[in-house]
Amino acid sequence: MLSLNERAAALFAQAEAATELLEVAVARLPNGAAVLDAGVQAPGSLEAGRVFAEVCLGGLGDVHVRQLEVGDLTLPGVEVNVNHPVTACMASQYAGWAVNVPATETSKKYFAMGSGPARALYAGEPLFEHLEYRDPGATVAVLALESRTLPTAAVAEWVARKCGVRVDRVFLLVAPTASLAGSVQIAARIVETGLHKLHEVGFDLGTVRSGFGACPLAPVAADDLTAIGRTNDGVLYGGRAWYTVETEDAAIEAVIEGLPSSASRDYGAPFGELFKRYEGDFYKIDPLLFSPAEVALTNARSGRTFRAGSVDPGVLAGSLLG
Repeated sequence: MLSLNERAAALFAQAEAATELLEVAVARLPNGAAVLDAGVQAPGSLEAGRVFAEVCLGGLGDVHVRQLEVGDLTLPGVEVNVNHPVTACMASQYAGWAVNVPATETSKKYFAMGSGPARALYAGEPLFEHLEYRDPGATVAVLALESRTLPTAAVAEWVARKCGVRVDRVFLLVAPTASLAGSVQIAARIVETGLHKLHEVGFDLGTVRSGFGACPLAPVAADDLTAIGRTNDGVLYGGRAWYTVETEDAAIEAVIEGLPSSASRDYGAPFGELFKRYEGDFYKIDPLLFSPAEVALTNARSGRTFRAGSVDPGVLAGSLLG
């Protein structure tokens, strides 16, 4: 079985050897854990974000920065090609682990959303009840954190306990949403976002064989709240995802119209506007909104391709360029 943590640790080592090129910083904590700063104190870069995203995918995806055409807009963006998409995206890249470390006598409380292959060692999220993949043979834990605060030794020890590895074998990456690396790594979740929507509507993820996606790159915002709006809008109004599956056509026909973001009652407004409308309560936003603007499924059995949704250059331009 592929070890996503071992593969991701190799990518981490490559990044550690290229800190000047990537404009990142790597520090060893007193307990031996390693922290890669891709945008908190270090400036980070587009290339750092690309590496960050490939680490989140456990080394099973290729991420490239490209120029994208979205309607009459020409925008920077990312393209993602994912091997073993359910394992790479759902068991690793999905930001489903709430890293909530209580305060101690020597460190403050720490919170961040965690993604990456360490999730498959912890496997404590409800989502893992629906996934077969685990990484019990790994001796390292690699976790990516979306945060504006660097993790402490106490955070690394907490992760080590949850994952069952030595603390000096914990590798943490961190970047805030409002950063170059943050913009790239969030846009690179386009395939994962569509897969999660497939799961939510009851589609059998075991039939998914490949995933490819493209998503506009949000310009770096002045603050994380604005960045959350921009990065979500890139996916919701400009993201495209394609999947190859092996199933009956009827199984695709039953879900295809519900897959794009336009199937949501909240579709049509910029994400920042929705956040204000619901008084900052993220959980009041319709969960069916969180999916690519356009989704296509090709059935390898029948050779037919089913497509739903479309990009919205107007909303996208207002959010990213306004």
